[in-house]
Amino acid sequence: MKIVVTNDDGHDQPGLAALVESVKALGEVWIVAPATPQSNVGHRVTMREPIRVDRSDSHAYVVHATPADCTRLAVKQLVPDADWVIAGINPGANLGSDIYQSGTVAAAREAAILGVRAVAVSQYIAPDWTVDWTAAQVQVARILAAILKKELEAGQFWNINLPSPIAAESTLTTRLCPLDKHPHRYRYIEDAGVYRYQGIIHDRPRSVGSDVDVCFGGMISVTRMEI
Repeated sequence: MKIVVTNDDGHDQPGLAALVESVKALGEVWIVAPATPQSNVGHRVTMREPIRVDRSDSHAYVVHATPADCTRLAVKQLVPDADWVIAGINPGANLGSDIYQSGTVAAAREAAILGVRAVAVSQYIAPDWTVDWTAAQVQVARILAAILKKELEAGQFWNINLPSPIAAESTLTTRLCPLDKHPHRYRYIEDAGVYRYQGIIHDRPRSVGSDVDVCFGGMISVTRMEI
């Protein structure tokens, strides 16, 4: 099995390194990841300019473009026989309406559009907590070993969010759940013609049993997404 891993934070980030370690036992791993941080670019793609790609080693490419571009290049050119595209591990949750701005989720969505099975993986970060990448790696390895065996119909992909805090030795409940449809609350603060975003993701409204509710409640949320 060939697995392409990517992210939206950049090829040299710890979340990507943790994801690589998580999937090494599952198949042949290829890295096709952005050269620079691409958080919150959504599903932007490059069509009118050339895309520079550097090969950093035999199984790794650094792409000077967006996460969705990384998937496109991987599937169409660099690893055309890929069985899975897995994006992450993102430092920060991608729940509810977050999926539309997330580059991590866009990378997985683009794979589904192109007919390749895909997963987006994110780590919620609770207040006053720093990501434990070793714990995230262990938990992601466990969940992916099970998720990759499940069937996906054409146009579907998985969106996984780890709760916070977690520990490598903890046994976490995994729950299949729907996407929350509440917009989370935020505003803009104006100062001399400059507007700054202000919002607290931890206080966002949620529906009982939704992905936001499940993840914030200490469980791993798994949502089957449709393009």
